[in-house]
Amino acid sequence: MKYNLRATTILAVKKDRMGVMAGDGQVTLGDTIMKHKATKIRYMYEGRVLVGFAGAAADAFNLFERLEEKLETYKGNLTRAAVELAKDWRTDKILRRLEALLLAMDKGHIFIISGTGDIIEPDEPVAAIGSGGPYAYAAAKAMILHSSLSPKEIALEAMKIASQICLYTNQEIQVYELKNDPAL
Repeated sequence: MKYNLRATTILAVKKDRMGVMAGDGQVTLGDTIMKHKATKIRYMYEGRVLVGFAGAAADAFNLFERLEEKLETYKGNLTRAAVELAKDWRTDKILRRLEALLLAMDKGHIFIISGTGDIIEPDEPVAAIGSGGPYAYAAAKAMILHSSLSPKEIALEAMKIASQICLYTNQEIQVYELKNDPAL
């Protein structure tokens, strides 16, 4: 993947049949912080899908709309919607220029979706994107393996760790929970 986004951190965590997604609120323009409390995560398809973005906000909103359309078309099937979005993103001349990554999750899957056609479903119950993603991912993975913290607590602590390391991630952290579902 050729993405070196210097922007934000979005983290998805699943544990104990629960799923959460967390994101920081910082918006930067170059090396300048422009906003501290932006919302970068959305519920989609009747609250059964969470989607977060890293990258250019206008590009991400365009992708949010397109993913939401795909979810409606495929009746909430995130796998199918993600594949179709990635196909469009890779082949459409305008969409190919969008500079963003999406992190999407539902009760059964976590996907990282990129404009190069990548749809990555991690082996672990954790994934992260953005410049602070590797830090949040490592912290969350360790906590999943070695603590009894809930997914929400793991996401919050991992994001705090990322914000202490990454210049493009702040501590204005929002955590969103998927509905508690026995199928998770």
